Amino acid sequence: MDIKGAAAVVTGAASGLGEATARALAGHGAKVAIFDRDGERGSRVANEIGGVFCEVDVTSDEKVAQAFAKARQEHGQERILVNCAGVATATKTVARDKETKAAKLYPLQQFEMTLQINLIGTFRCIAHSAHGMVDLDPLADGEKGVIINTASVAAEDGQIGQAAYSASKGGVLAMALPIARDLMNEGVRVNTILPGVFKTPMVAMMPPNVQDALGAQVPFPKRLGQPEEYANLACFLIESRYMNAAAVRLDGGIRMAPR
Repeated sequence: MDIKGAAAVVTGAASGLGEATARALAGHGAKVAIFDRDGERGSRVANEIGGVFCEVDVTSDEKVAQAFAKARQEHGQERILVNCAGVATATKTVARDKETKAAKLYPLQQFEMTLQINLIGTFRCIAHSAHGMVDLDPLADGEKGVIINTASVAAEDGQIGQAAYSASKGGVLAMALPIARDLMNEGVRVNTILPGVFKTPMVAMMPPNVQDALGAQVPFPKRLGQPEEYANLACFLIESRYMNAAAVRLDGGIRMAPR
């Protein structure tokens, strides 16, 4: 798909991978809608790239519908959706109190919240976007739209404490093929990126020595991934019409250790 002139929605676009993708798409000439909960940062990014900000909580069907309606009012029906909204959580299935050594029950609300944002929130945005895409006029090869989802290397080699996170990202990975098959006669492609250890705002807050240690674990190049590298891959997957139902690890060759 030709990105230039296309309407695009990027979730989680106020920072990190989503922000880099929104900027890259705008740089290619797309009309970009920024979906995020952070109104201050989201509005700033939208203003800087000439896009529109839509405040949204991906766990709310009503707010997601309102955000898509606002984006479409400004730019028309989107042909591109990139799902980057997500949360990282870490809790062992059974943990022990540091002082008493007593076993603690897993906080199931945290597990449910992680799935609500990362998995169900992703599918909610897919469903709303695809519902509009399928009635668009077809382009070359009959293409109407393209959806890029963000899983994680934790979907395949989750670490200690990542049961909820890995389950949510594993779901994002697993549902891509059936969704691509659901939409194959409607001209909508679906691809998935599995990022490794990237220099997102959360990682950037860590001490430099911790960041260096994380980067040293990567086979090559021995550094953290840059959000712009994720954005470049997203643009490649959008522009390459023969890429469909693909899952691509973007990780420098890392395979995560237990901890």
